Amino acid sequence: MEELYSVGELARALGVTPRTLRFYEDKGLLAPRRAGNARVYCGRDRRRITLILRGKRLGFTLREVRDWLELYEPGPGRPAGTSRLKDRLRQRIASLEQQRADLDATLAELRQVLDQVERPRAPVARAI
Repeated sequence: MEELYSVGELARALGVTPRTLRFYEDKGLLAPRRAGNARVYCGRDRRRITLILRGKRLGFTLREVRDWLELYEPGPGRPAGTSRLKDRLRQRIASLEQQRADLDATLAELRQVLDQVERPRAPVARAI
């Protein structure tokens, strides 16, 4: 029998708030079952949330995360989706590498300025 989770149980298990789960549901990224008025999440929903959180942590937009989730659904068109995902992953890697290079350059410049500020100055000779 499949394990089911309430909103609170799943939120606690994944370290998010129930509001986060409802937000992703409102965005169409999740479609939990209903048991009366209560939302009930299954293992598939838990895996989807894990992928959503991973995508957000990696800097992807919700639209990109939605595309990513579709790759995990059975059906035609998966190879094309995989190709798009690989392209997007490569773009993200390139963007982060550029950000890292920019940060390294900024840190080097800041260290240079700090060294100049901390360097003792020679006393100025006064004319008598």
